[in-house]
Amino acid sequence: MKILLVGYGKMGKTIERVATDRGHEIAGRIDIDNQHEFDKASADVAIEFSHPDAAFENVKKCLMRGIPVVCGTTGWLNKKNEIERLANEKDGTFFYASNYSLGVNIFFKVNEYLAKIMNNFDAYDIQLEEIHHTEKKDAPSGTAITLAEGVLKNVTRKKQWVNSEGKESAELGIKSFRIGTVPGTHTVKYTSLMDDIEIKHTAHTREAFALGAVMVAEWIKAKKGVLNMDDFLKF
Repeated sequence: MKILLVGYGKMGKTIERVATDRGHEIAGRIDIDNQHEFDKASADVAIEFSHPDAAFENVKKCLMRGIPVVCGTTGWLNKKNEIERLANEKDGTFFYASNYSLGVNIFFKVNEYLAKIMNNFDAYDIQLEEIHHTEKKDAPSGTAITLAEGVLKNVTRKKQWVNSEGKESAELGIKSFRIGTVPGTHTVKYTSLMDDIEIKHTAHTREAFALGAVMVAEWIKAKKGVLNMDDFLKF
């Protein structure tokens, strides 16, 4: 399979290593300095891990060229609906996930299950915390937002997330920290005067995210439409 890498930072390089180890060919590497190469790009699938300010245009260019695209860039989702409409109009393929790690996607489901239970126990307040490396541009992380959405969908006393501790009872606080080279740590904590309940996911390397993205790229070659990790993992 020929893979076009869109975004060639640390994550792009990790994806390249994983993809070539699995026998795939890198058809091209698009980054901020060679955007003109989109005009001649040809590949079976594109994997897009770039920058929040660039993701929308990158994904759009892939779809306009008929290249299925797997996107993992976070921080641009205010324009995601436009991309989904374009993918359907062009009979293309667009796959988005805030996190491609199998472990994290299991964690998402555990988070939703716990939230359903805790909806009945309003003595507990809820806070999220996420820690990433200092080069990560967006805050909160896309993974933290997905976790927050899982809580908001199931806990009626929480109405919106905020990127702070949350001073109002209806606010779900997300605290963001940028420390060293941390790949990603996410914690959901329920606290009361009596006790605390906490679930946590800690990533050790980028390889888990890269492997998931490459496996999705292998899977979507024959697919059409707007897809996500629930489709891939069949949760």
